[in-house]
Order: sequence, then C-alpha cells, then structure tokens
Amino acid sequence: MTTVQNNDSLKNLVANLGTERDKASGTFYTAPCTNDDQLSNMYRSAWLPKKIVDIPALDACRKWRNWQAKSADITKIEAEEKRLGLKAKVLEAWTRGRLYGGAGLYIGTNDADPSKPLNPQTVKAGGVRYLTVLSRRVLNPKELETDPLSEFYNLPRAYDVSGSGGNQQIHPSRIVRFIGNPQPDPELVTGFDYGWGDSVLHACIDAVKNADATGANIASLVFEAKIDVIKIPRFMEGMADPEYRRLVVERATLAAMAKGINGALLIDSEEDYQQKSATFATLPDVLNTFLQIVSGAADIPMTRLLGQSPGGMSATGESDLRNYYDRIQSMQELVLQPSMQILDECLIRSALGSRPDDLYYEWASLWQTTAKERADIGKATAETIKTLRETALIPDDAMSRTAVNMLTELGVAPGLEAAIAELGAELDEDETDPAEVTPEE
Repeated sequence: MTTVQNNDSLKNLVANLGTERDKASGTFYTAPCTNDDQLSNMYRSAWLPKKIVDIPALDACRKWRNWQAKSADITKIEAEEKRLGLKAKVLEAWTRGRLYGGAGLYIGTNDADPSKPLNPQTVKAGGVRYLTVLSRRVLNPKELETDPLSEFYNLPRAYDVSGSGGNQQIHPSRIVRFIGNPQPDPELVTGFDYGWGDSVLHACIDAVKNADATGANIASLVFEAKIDVIKIPRFMEGMADPEYRRLVVERATLAAMAKGINGALLIDSEEDYQQKSATFATLPDVLNTFLQIVSGAADIPMTRLLGQSPGGMSATGESDLRNYYDRIQSMQELVLQPSMQILDECLIRSALGSRPDDLYYEWASLWQTTAKERADIGKATAETIKTLRETALIPDDAMSRTAVNMLTELGVAPGLEAAIAELGAELDEDETDPAEVTPEE
C-alpha cells in the first residue's frame, strides 16, 4: 500500500525555499540565557535597559489613584498609604519584578501563623503594620496549586522565606506578586524561574544589544574620521633597521608638529601624502532604525523612551503618547489592581476600621490637559447642561445632581461635589424645627 503525504507549505527547489538547503530553514528560537547577575549588569551599566524597566513602572505609579468616598475617609486612607510608604514600595517591587521576572510585597499584619490565608475581614484599624519588598531570590515558591477550583490555581501553595532564621512559610494571599512578563504556561516552567515570570528584557535583549553595539561602533568611528596617509619610498625595507625606525618616528612627529602650527605639511618630493575622511551622513538614520526597533520591542514610544521631539512635518507625537498611556492604564487595571486586591481590602480596614460599600478608587489619568483644553471642555459642558435644562426633559433635582457630577468628573470644577455636600449639611443645620419654636405671648 502506497502512502501519499500531502504538504501544502511553500517549496521552491530552484530558490531553495522550504527545502533543507534554504538558509532560513535553520532558524529557530531559543530562550535567552541570562541570569540575575547579567540582568543587574545591564540595568546598572546601560541606559536603554534601565529605561525599558523603569519607565512603564514609574508611569503607572507617578499619578497614582483617586479614592471616591467621603472626604474624611479619603484623608484617612491617604494617610495610611503614606504611613506604609505604599506608593514607593509598589514602584520598587514592580521595578524589581520587571527586571528579574518577579518580586513580592509582603503584607505584615503580625499574625501568629503567616502560613495561614490572610482574611481581610479580620483586619482591624491599624492592622496592617508594615509592607516589605522581597525579591524572588528570597521568596522560594513551593509546588503550584493544581486544583482548578481553588482561587490560587496555578499559584504557589506557599513560599519559603530564606534568611528568616528558620523554615518560615508564607501563604500566597499575604504576598502581592509583581511579574515582569508572565509565562505562557506556568506548568512548563522549571529551574530558577519556577513560580515566577520572565524579565521584560528577555524579549528585547537582542534589539538592545544591536542598538548599543551600533552606537559604540559609531563612537569609535569618530576617532577614525580623518586619517593622514604618508607613503614613504622603500619604507618596509628600512623598517628592519632600528635606527631607521627611530628616524621615521621622529620624522612623523616633526611633520605633525609643523602641520599643527601653520596648517602646512612638509614632506619629501618622493613621498606621497593622502588624507582619508569617513562620512557620517547616513549613520544617524542607521542608529535611529535600531532605536526604533528597541522602541517597538519595549512597547514604549520613542518620544518617551528617548525624550526627543517627534520628527516629520506637523508631527506632535500625541497619538503615540495617548496609545502608550492607554497601555499603561490597561496595565494598572488588568495587572496591578487585581494583584493588589487583598492588600487594598486590608488597607481600607486598617485606615477606617471597617469597609464602606460605596468606597472605590480610579486610576488618575496620565494625560494632562492644557488650560485651553480645560476651558473648551468647561464651555462645552456648560452648554450641554444649559440645553438639557431648557428642554425640561429632566427634573430639576436630577438635573442639578447630573450637572455637579459632570463638572466634577470632567475636572472642570474639582471639589464641586464635596462643596455642594458640605453646603447642604450646613443648610440642614441652620433649619429650625417649627415644633421647637416658642409661640409669642
């Protein structure tokens, strides 16, 4: 019985495409061979890796978040964040996680047994005592949770803490995990990366090396930008004589000194002098191309990565920055916020002693509007409110609340909602109950 194998891939025996003779057929991908020492050296000695690690983490934390609650509660929560140094420690932990592939933030509540799950509902006022940033070298994950019905599925069942003076285990609910690039399948990870992710530098390490090498070669070319070539008759024959070599060196030194003084070069009539210069006309384009590749690999626009103005006519770089800020917001909402969920619940109870149902927060916008843009938004908002009011489609009370919400959320009148609430409370206090009025005699 004859077996016929059908193959619908591209093959061209003449051009060697899709055959064993095709050079591209030998291309394959391998995992980058980097350890923590190499990653640390890259971060400390090269500016591109440092920016790739620092910029997204810094941008995600620099504007932080806005709590939506009563003014007194917001003040207490922000004071608790300041006491714990939350913002700075989240930045430190996420920076380490991006560089090394993983880091943790330990929630210190002084529980008797840290190996037990942390229940935020048991945290009282001041219950969160401290927060500690731990690198992945300190947190040694145990075997992964394999029960799909567990909320900690595919997470370590516990962490062994090295350097704690004993075999101390910590439950994963007490660790806020910060991962660089998540592993596509945690079950396939072995070795030192077990239970963690990859460094963000792994995916762009080749692009960074190429850009750094190109810049270094251009810098070395500067020293070879102009070369003087003097051809001396029977030069190689005389080099066998030490005295001749000494005279040649003195001759070259004297020629250089004379040229440096008056710009003229004195040589023998039988000698030949040439000057060769290197051209740098296309080198900036070459280097920019490599930097663009790094920018794409790191997913950071060049206007942010290099701090330069965008090129091209009428180019502002606004769309690049808006797309980048949208990505940072996605990281805040999809990565940072879920990781900090247990910590936030503990933080609220530690600050207030309870958990109000209507309390929440929003990440502050990274895009800062100009004074003109805010004025235009305010004008358009006021016209919209006026139009809705004139149509009388919405009751006055509801329209007033809608107007206050619109002006507050759009940033046209910050603090207006709180001011209206305080004014209403003062009016309620000033009102007198008619039953308490003493009738005139």
